[in-house]
Parts: sequence; structure tokens; C-alpha cells
Amino acid sequence: MRILGIDPGLQRTGFGVIEAQGARLAYVASGTISTADAPRGELPRRLKIIFEGVCEVVERYAPDCAAAEIVFVNVNPQSTLLLGQARGAALAGLVRGDLPVAEYTALQMKKAVVGHGLANKAQVQEMVRRLLKLPGLPGKDAADALGLAIAHAHAAASLATLAAATPLARRAHAQYRKGRVY
Repeated sequence: MRILGIDPGLQRTGFGVIEAQGARLAYVASGTISTADAPRGELPRRLKIIFEGVCEVVERYAPDCAAAEIVFVNVNPQSTLLLGQARGAALAGLVRGDLPVAEYTALQMKKAVVGHGLANKAQVQEMVRRLLKLPGLPGKDAADALGLAIAHAHAAASLATLAAATPLARRAHAQYRKGRVY
């Protein structure tokens, strides 16, 4: 299974592609989609760069599925809104490529990769380097994206087993059925 990890950001969106066969992980590619060339005041242009960059990565590496980071709430609500828009552009690129998308928090990714959710960026970089047997440290954004792909590689099998074992289906929030909300 080929997994694409996306670490969304308005200035730099990290991506990482890995191959997973059971417990074996292999590095395919990683990098960043940068909006540094677009003027800061032109948000739509920056979002277009992110969208097109993700579409290009999906087309080039043909992943089977994707994992994206869930945006956390910052102290500054404006920053959170901008990050959410960048995440939306990245998700739109993934969905355009007909990829199933799993979502993980930074805490979940760090716990899966490093072993504890409060790991710093350097620890994530080092563990990604070790797990994928890379010759050097990946960039911070690329390391987070690779970490998301690794977290999904570890969780995907368990989630598929649970889905097959239970008759419960994924439902939309606040869906009504016979007067009940669930």
C-alpha cells in the first residue's frame, strides 16, 4: 500500500510518500509545497499553489490512500482560520485524486512515531529517519508528513479489521433516524 502524508501549512505544506507491506516501511519521496513566491496578501493564489501542488504529488506518486493532519486551534484565531483554509486546499487536492483520506492529530502522529505525544520536531525527524532508514534528516514539514503516513500505515490494518468486524457504519454527525440523533 502506498500512503501519502500531508502536513498542511499556508507557507509550507509538507508531503511524504511511503510504501507499507505489513510492518515493513519503505521511503518513496518527500518534500514541501512552498507558497513563498506568492505575495502574502494574495490568499487565493497561495491556496491555488497548495491545491495544484498536492494534485501534482498525487499524480506523480499514485498513492492508494492519504493521511492528513487535523488542524489544532491556536491562540490567534486568524492563524487558525488561515491554516484551516490551507488544509482545505490540500484536502481538495487529495479528494480530486479520488483518495480515501484518514485524519490524525499531531499528538496521535507523534505518539505513533516517537512513542509520546509531546515529542518535539527534532525527535520526529530523527525517528522518521530511523524508521525509514534515510541517510539524513528530512525537513521538518516533510518529516511531519512522513510521520502521518507512518501513523496511518500502523493504524490502517487495525481500522480495517475493526470495520470488517462490526456492523456499525460511519455516519454523518447529527443524522436523524426514527426520531433519534446519533
